[in-house]
Amino acid sequence: MRQLRIGIVGLGNIAQKAYLPILSQADHWELSGGFSPDQQKAQKVCNSYRIPCFSRLDILAGQSDAVFVHSSTASHYQIVSELLTLGVHVYVDKPLAETVAQAERLIELARQKNLVLMVGFNRRFAPLYRQLKQQMDRPASLRMDKHRTDSVGPKDIGFTLLDDYLHVVDTALWLAGSPANLLSGSLQTNADNQLLYAEHHFQSTHTLITTSMHRRAGSQRESVQSVTNGAMYQIDNMSRWQREDALGILELPLPGWQSTLIQRGFDGAIRHFISAVSNQTAAETSGEQAIYAQRIIQQLLKNLGSA
Repeated sequence: MRQLRIGIVGLGNIAQKAYLPILSQADHWELSGGFSPDQQKAQKVCNSYRIPCFSRLDILAGQSDAVFVHSSTASHYQIVSELLTLGVHVYVDKPLAETVAQAERLIELARQKNLVLMVGFNRRFAPLYRQLKQQMDRPASLRMDKHRTDSVGPKDIGFTLLDDYLHVVDTALWLAGSPANLLSGSLQTNADNQLLYAEHHFQSTHTLITTSMHRRAGSQRESVQSVTNGAMYQIDNMSRWQREDALGILELPLPGWQSTLIQRGFDGAIRHFISAVSNQTAAETSGEQAIYAQRIIQQLLKNLGSA
């Protein structure tokens, strides 16, 4: 049986740091090559991984069964729609597209073509977050914080919410496990309409959910705290686990063999997509799951504009 052929579009920072180190291992697939409009840069990266460098997207698609897309958000709609039209399965960095309307059209196109379309919400595949979701018993509250040392600007609030805060909203609501309603929140900006701080409160069936992000907190800390029936949990930076109950405090040591790419969910997300393509099953972050958090971000921006 022929191995699955995997291509990659966009060879910038995220592709080089998180995806190529895993894809180049070629476990039960083969890396067919890469493409980027910046051919000089693309050739250098492809040479370092000893893979073909394609000059056109359609030629890469012709040599691939599935493609990972790591280009700019503004280019997602055009690139993903072309790949789907050419009959290629697609994994794309979040968000799926620049607007919800574009994302909906891509989801419908993938459905019509019977192709796997997955959005790369890597935190859903972080082992400690998956363990927390499995072990929590009817959480009464769940809070997720993702802060930055000093990352105000240079883009406006709309870009930052869709590029970074989207991760917080998606992960928190996924952990809570059921649809949620927005109760209240706050967006603080500077004079240049750049995000300083965001905090929002949601209510799902049983859980009060809080999301928070400060862009100049002096820390890169990411944490999740949950109060549940019989236990309290805290996870820091996807690497430190603490559970407190009537018996005391349990801290799980980080497995010595576990790499950062496994801890942060990139390895799990990549392998899940490849498995979905190989077995023709739906990806966890496809369809409505792919754009649920983006709909909420759109609502936050709409509320900001009408304030």
